[in-house]
Amino acid sequence: MLIVSSASAQFTRHIVWLKNKGGNSFSLSNPSAYLSARALQRRTSQQLSIDSTDLPVTASYLNSLRSVSGVTILNVSKWLNAVCIQTSNASALTAVQQLPFVQATAGLAARTGAGKENDKFIETQRIIPLAEITAKPGELSGDFYNYGGSAGAEIKLHKGEFLHNIGLRGQGMQIALLDGGFFNYTTLRAFDSVNRNGQILSTWDFVSGNASVSEDHPHGMQCLSTIAANIPGQFVGKAPQASFHLFRSEDVNSEYPIEEFNWVCAAERADSTGADLISSSLGYFDFDNPVFNYTYNQLNGNTTLSVRGADLAAKKGLLVFNSAGNEGNSAWRNIITPSDGDSVLAIGAVNAQGVVGSFSSYGPAPGGRIKPDIASVGVAAVVQGSSNTIGTANGTSFSCPNMAGLGACLWQGFPEFNNMKIAEALKRSGSRFINPDDRMGYGIPDLRMAFSWLLAEYATVTAQLSNCTVTVNWKSKDVEGMRYDLQRMLPGENSYSTLQQVVPASGTVLRNSNYQYTDRIQTSQTGPIKYRVVQWIDTALATRQSVLVDSASVLLTNTCVTPPTPQATIQLYPNPAGNSTRLIVNYAGSNSQLQVSISDMAGRIVSRYQVPLRSPSSSSDLSLEVYPKGTYLITVWDQDKKIGAIKLVKD
Repeated sequence: MLIVSSASAQFTRHIVWLKNKGGNSFSLSNPSAYLSARALQRRTSQQLSIDSTDLPVTASYLNSLRSVSGVTILNVSKWLNAVCIQTSNASALTAVQQLPFVQATAGLAARTGAGKENDKFIETQRIIPLAEITAKPGELSGDFYNYGGSAGAEIKLHKGEFLHNIGLRGQGMQIALLDGGFFNYTTLRAFDSVNRNGQILSTWDFVSGNASVSEDHPHGMQCLSTIAANIPGQFVGKAPQASFHLFRSEDVNSEYPIEEFNWVCAAERADSTGADLISSSLGYFDFDNPVFNYTYNQLNGNTTLSVRGADLAAKKGLLVFNSAGNEGNSAWRNIITPSDGDSVLAIGAVNAQGVVGSFSSYGPAPGGRIKPDIASVGVAAVVQGSSNTIGTANGTSFSCPNMAGLGACLWQGFPEFNNMKIAEALKRSGSRFINPDDRMGYGIPDLRMAFSWLLAEYATVTAQLSNCTVTVNWKSKDVEGMRYDLQRMLPGENSYSTLQQVVPASGTVLRNSNYQYTDRIQTSQTGPIKYRVVQWIDTALATRQSVLVDSASVLLTNTCVTPPTPQATIQLYPNPAGNSTRLIVNYAGSNSQLQVSISDMAGRIVSRYQVPLRSPSSSSDLSLEVYPKGTYLITVWDQDKKIGAIKLVKD
């Protein structure tokens, strides 16, 4: 809660805290009136309830505020149940404070002016151009995308190409970027694909109050390029087939808490419009007016305006990424808000070799919580420049969207899991998961490892025993080129053996699959029979990777020993034969008849008979008059079981 005196004449923009949402025309029972179908689906799939924070601010309260002479409403936050207003009239502010539904007011920002450009998040404008690279025949690595040298090093640091190669490139995922502007994103070449394919779903400028964000600062455009670029052979982003919402919440010419309020409003719009992830390369700790400055202890995940909004976004099921900050070399040194949020992934900066950037902010958060959470490339990160060149620049501003893009591809593969499960997978796959530190947190995520962990969490194996037959079922996710090994360990054995190898059907995009195997048991011992499924997610010799996806067992209480097959002897008399011969079969079978086939030496069946079985010895005369001279094979069957064969020579 802001504690600045609201009566100070130096402030022209104020936050108005409301007491409640009484008299609201909307209801919790009809959320489709204020949340998109996609936002509702996110809540349903993650089993999240609709609550009072989802309700819009009461319309009659807003009308009353608008009716106060000299007051302009700038932005409205339903999550905070607060309104940002602009007024330079002390009497108007007093009138607002006296409205019965107003709880309190506080200054948010001074009069708009041409202050110095805020550099809290702009470590990065010194872009170093990359030499122009074009793809040449034979240079492709076998990956789905030809990333280019520098961009390829970035994604390979995380093994992110594995996700792209199995079809996870961001399709169907929506990412909201919160930033200070997206200068010329409609014309710069890194965005040719997203513009042509309609992947920019919505835009809004919370600073100026309009839908245009392409004439503002380039910082957000550069961040967007790390995810969305698609220039083969030079610069391919981390989720080039995702869709995007571009929201300007930051006024780069000043630094006041109003920008945090804008941040919350932008996060709300990301939620209600149906986004899956937020990538925010913004952060706060000191302001143009020091009275607003935060102390380190206030960055506890609960206090600041922006972190309250960030944690609410996570509560609504969005996966929130935020830059850890560029304060590693400054007196402040620490992470910045809202990266201090419990449910926010704070992203530190490393180079493509995994070395931490000196500017990347330090953790931990107050109380010793691990921060940053993870790290990605923000040192010499490849970005789109304003002059239509591709270059490199520094900042956790870029490590954040780099990680958000990869997180979107990972989540695309596992829509069954919620945002926190995906966050856990990213942490667990970090290079420092066992020993996190205050620079990279849990380290640099390995996306193939994160995929493997989620696959094992998703996949199931079941086994059912019936009369010495076990039916094994398993479900998993796969694409063409993967493989399963179904393995078994019988009672008395101390190692698994492979029963069957299964190769998925053709298909290049990860999909859900189900399999079944029937195992007929032969053992004289009783006890548990154990099954497990090993999935080879990468079968290339140089990069082979398997996952033990799940296991199951059944308890065998009776031996399963099949009686030995009765032995048979077959005779022909005479042999060689003229026009007839007698077939004599000694066989202790239980069926009443045997089947006899006569075939030539080319394997062609020339005749079939059924002969009665009179156990233990049977005989039957076979007529050979119609057969030319030669050699034949007589085969005797007990139903579908071959019990013997003998050669016949016809004179």
